[in-house]
Amino acid sequence: MSAPSRRDGAPRLPAEDGPKDEEFAGTYAAGYGEGVRSALREVLGHASRGHTTAELRMLIESRLARLPEEVELKRRSMLAPPRQPAWASLLRPPVGARPWLAPIGTPPPVVLRVTTGGSLLIREERPRRALDLLHESATQFPRVVLLSLHPPELPELRPEQRIVIPIISGGDGPDRVAPGPGEIGGRLREPTEAPGGALVYLDALEFLATEHSLETTLRFVQWLGNQVSTTGSALLASVDARALDLKEMSRLERAFQSVA
Repeated sequence: MSAPSRRDGAPRLPAEDGPKDEEFAGTYAAGYGEGVRSALREVLGHASRGHTTAELRMLIESRLARLPEEVELKRRSMLAPPRQPAWASLLRPPVGARPWLAPIGTPPPVVLRVTTGGSLLIREERPRRALDLLHESATQFPRVVLLSLHPPELPELRPEQRIVIPIISGGDGPDRVAPGPGEIGGRLREPTEAPGGALVYLDALEFLATEHSLETTLRFVQWLGNQVSTTGSALLASVDARALDLKEMSRLERAFQSVA
């Protein structure tokens, strides 16, 4: 009877399911991959809009500068304890609806108003309340300047009082190249510095942020707010909050005196 054959080398360890931190490593790798994909998609999006190398560098450096803050916010949101349901309110028997009464001392609802030297930002999906307020306030100023992709008609004004500054390509003609915020600001100086100032209506913030970057648009809005304040003019703007993230929207709101 022959002896059993021997295996060369050290004996093999019993098979295991994998390291104990495999789940942690897999989660980290998935998050890392998603972060890289998101960054590349953002860079490709900027490059497809025709940004120059210098503009791409500025956009990427700006993104990197605020990355630690976004990571910290994400970490805090993941560490927050889950919300516990209020079982007492869920198990309470239903009662009939009671009429709502405003508490004593409740301030009256805020009335939107365009004031001389002020700037007002209205958050809405479509410029509806801003247009209503524009028609109500147009006659308070000697002239109205419209910065819009679809400039509204103002029948209550004379033709020379309605000034449209194009912000998009006008096709064949002298305005076939869309002006940048700097050129728009130069055209705004004359009507706002004229006697009596002007009411500036702006409902294309999303377009400006896409075409000329958010940083450039923020600097333009800050300059415009200071311009209307020093010339006795007024700024009325409308923006769709869904087009910007929370931090970008917060920075935009700080450029205005009032937000509704």
